[in-house]
Amino acid sequence: MIKQYISLTLILVVTLSSYSQKRIEPTPQDLTLAKELKAQYEDDYVALVSSKDHITFGLNKRDGKVTVTHTTDENMINLDSRADIQLYTFYDGESSIENFEIKFRNHKTASFYFKDEAYTSDDLFHNDTRVKYTNVDFPLKGYRYLTNQKKTYRDIKYFTKLYFNGDYPTSTKTITIDVPDWLDLELREINFEGFDIQKSVVPNKKRNGKLHTYTFKDIPAMYKEDGAPGPTYIYPHILILAKSYEADGKSTNIFKDTQDLYNWYKSLVNSLENDNSAIKSKVEELTKNAASDEEKIKNIYYWVQDNIRYIAFEDGIAGFKPDEASNVFKKRYGDCKGMANLTKQMLKEAGFDARLTWIGTKRIAYDYSTPNLSVDNHMICTLFKDGKTIFLDGTEKFNAYGEYANRIQGKQVLIENGDEYILEYVPSVEADFNKEQFEYNLTLSDESIVGTVDKTYNGESRSSLLYYFNSIKNDKKEDFLEYYLNKGNSNIKVSNISTSDLKNRDENINIAYDVAIKNAVSAFDGDVYIDLDFDKQLSNFKLEERHTDYVFSSKKDLQSTTRLDIPQGYKISHLPEDISVTNPNFDMTVNFSKENNTIVYKKTFQIKNAKIETADFEQWNSFIDELNNLYNEQIILTKAD
Repeated sequence: MIKQYISLTLILVVTLSSYSQKRIEPTPQDLTLAKELKAQYEDDYVALVSSKDHITFGLNKRDGKVTVTHTTDENMINLDSRADIQLYTFYDGESSIENFEIKFRNHKTASFYFKDEAYTSDDLFHNDTRVKYTNVDFPLKGYRYLTNQKKTYRDIKYFTKLYFNGDYPTSTKTITIDVPDWLDLELREINFEGFDIQKSVVPNKKRNGKLHTYTFKDIPAMYKEDGAPGPTYIYPHILILAKSYEADGKSTNIFKDTQDLYNWYKSLVNSLENDNSAIKSKVEELTKNAASDEEKIKNIYYWVQDNIRYIAFEDGIAGFKPDEASNVFKKRYGDCKGMANLTKQMLKEAGFDARLTWIGTKRIAYDYSTPNLSVDNHMICTLFKDGKTIFLDGTEKFNAYGEYANRIQGKQVLIENGDEYILEYVPSVEADFNKEQFEYNLTLSDESIVGTVDKTYNGESRSSLLYYFNSIKNDKKEDFLEYYLNKGNSNIKVSNISTSDLKNRDENINIAYDVAIKNAVSAFDGDVYIDLDFDKQLSNFKLEERHTDYVFSSKKDLQSTTRLDIPQGYKISHLPEDISVTNPNFDMTVNFSKENNTIVYKKTFQIKNAKIETADFEQWNSFIDELNNLYNEQIILTKAD
């Protein structure tokens, strides 16, 4: 009887399991949809059938802050035979995750294990943002999951923008924003041009406000491309500008204008104690033997660069409030805000007029006409000296005094000025400020090329090389230099290296050395075939299957001249043809000539605006093809009659 009961139970369990499985397996309609979406998004393996964002606002009268509730519902479908993905959501000290669940298509809960931990990334040494995530597997093509996330913000200041694009392509994206009448909120539409985004605004009588609905169809995923511009330049999004709210007959400003934004930033700065007793002796040490004010300033600025380790710290208020200068000094590390504050306080101790300064790097498309916390992501120090405005960024290691990294050039800054503020722009430089100048003087020796090389680095090409060189351990520096100069090519022997002072960021770098190159010369039937270019810059730099502009870390200017003596008794029978291209973003020229008994090979590569736009790709790639053909072409010398 017991055996019979067990058998019946097993049959029932198997039957119910089979029935339940059928209820979550893909339907014929799901398989058809997956096939259609795969044809549309062939590089993607998961898509969203639909994604719905719903945003509502509340008022916490106890602390006078507007709160935000952001709910997201997504219907996900697998486009391949199977897929494994990670679903995640971020939060910090000013937000929390109220719900994060995943269900099968029949709305039954799918039991996935969620982890909750501190978030780290390659470009942030330390970051107190947290991430809640789980790993999700799609076992079959057309398999679906339904997800729900509910996130709350304790303060609307931290709710800054909404993107339509995400990690996966989306068939239909709907964003609904329920704005109550008591909240003055601007929904600024950014990058909407060229996209068919439907918008409606209707009264919401139940909540005494307006319901703003945006609908966008057939949306590709955000592009995962190296060197892409910041997302604020590329993707359509809604910027949330919370201006003020009314409660109990009183209007309270949030960020109505730039002054309100500055007032809030300044309130965080004013709460600092800045007890400078810990830094006084160091300032005295750095300035007592200085021959001029400029030397005093440099000593302080370079000390911060060299002795304070940069970390990133982002967590609610701490993402905007600088650390005490004394804390950064004692710990010997800090984020950009802490380093800026330490620079300011040290300069003030030395008697200079230094101010904290907020700035958005070039990754951000906005300026300070947009009162929103997403307008900036960086802090530096501004020095006012003898009628000049000088910007100091301690996070830019080996950046010379009075020089600025490309990432902040041309960007607007917000400078503290008591109860007021000052708006300025960081100066920009032309590409030739970063010039790399290479001179090769070569001769043939049997089947090798030998000679001398002289290289000079200016601007950001100098500071980046200094940074890499000085980050290498002392016993590895010589190996690094040799590897840097021969690019790891065993056919290139580098010797007798001499350099300028590779710790002095105020002088251009000069490196001179002897070189011997094997396997670059061959002889056949009295002809000599020469591969003269052993650097081959940009040879692999075609921009194909790409959707976004390519952005360089800095503007580029390479001037390379190679001189090769023609052996006695030989003449030139073949030189590659000259090539060139001119564009608003780049000028590229390669040419050959004969001067007396010397072949002169010149390359001029200038990336004028630190970017190659998508509209330039065809012209750029055509030049790279020509360049590669030239690199593969040999110079031919023939015995003279």
